[in-house]
Amino acid sequence: MKNLFHAASFLLLDLASTFVFLVLILVTKNVPLSIVAGMVFGVGQIGWEFARKKPVGVMQWLSLFLVVTFGTVSLVTNDPRFVMIKPSLIYVIVGVVMLKPGWMNRYLPEAAMEIVPDIAVIFGFVWAALMFVSAVVNIVLALKLPPATWAAVMSTYGLATKFGLFAIQYATMRYIGVRRRRTQMTPAMA
Repeated sequence: MKNLFHAASFLLLDLASTFVFLVLILVTKNVPLSIVAGMVFGVGQIGWEFARKKPVGVMQWLSLFLVVTFGTVSLVTNDPRFVMIKPSLIYVIVGVVMLKPGWMNRYLPEAAMEIVPDIAVIFGFVWAALMFVSAVVNIVLALKLPPATWAAVMSTYGLATKFGLFAIQYATMRYIGVRRRRTQMTPAMA
């Protein structure tokens, strides 16, 4: 679990400029301000890493590229849909990475790796499917909803689906793991 939170903290930092945009658009309902703030935050993050002589991660560069590119296009065209569609690209990229069997292994405790590694692989593909579905949902909502409503709906959807799938995965793997462990121990006791 510690590894999961550690990895999640890096992902949250890498996508922080996107979160700045989402929060500001929810609070201010001012699309240009939210876009510029997200862009400035992303550039500031990279600058901070350079100032500390720290390496800049690939996802951080990708996030900055997407924020600046889609933010600029949205500002120039005065169309927020460009920046609203950006999360779909991130979902697709993450989904493609999650198609690699075993990507989840580093986040699982040793006991789970011994007893339910096959279930972890299956859930890795389920997570990838969720990312692809989320990309489609985001595009549909970005094209149909005003920016503030889109930000509220996608934020809620994102949290609910990710926490929901995490809970389902945890319960399923635990249930199957306990059953398998009991089955392994039963012949030894007989």
